[in-house]
Amino acid sequence: EVKVVESGGGFVHPGGSLRLSCEASGFSNSVLSMNWIRQSPGKERELVARIFPVSGTTSYADSVKGRFTISRGNGRNTAYLEMNNLKPEDTAMYICCARTTNDYWGQGTQVTVSS
Repeated sequence: EVKVVESGGGFVHPGGSLRLSCEASGFSNSVLSMNWIRQSPGKERELVARIFPVSGTTSYADSVKGRFTISRGNGRNTAYLEMNNLKPEDTAMYICCARTTNDYWGQGTQVTVSS
């Protein structure tokens, strides 16, 4: 059974930091990429960051460049999202997606940034 589980969300004040974790398991095929997507009411879903586990190559949305860092764990199916200098506009549900020949989604973890 494929499982994608996120953790680490919460409430922070502007300028604060959070670290999100994503653990994926149960795949019969290799994971090609691990992706963090965010969704908030009234806004389009946004691909925040992506990592290709084999090469370690990363990419980021312009809105988070220089503030967010995606990294892989010891296992290729683990990904972290370090978020610094958080802003109120970063408030969203953050969802991890593991991509093989299909996309597998977690339930998401809520991040709220407010004064």
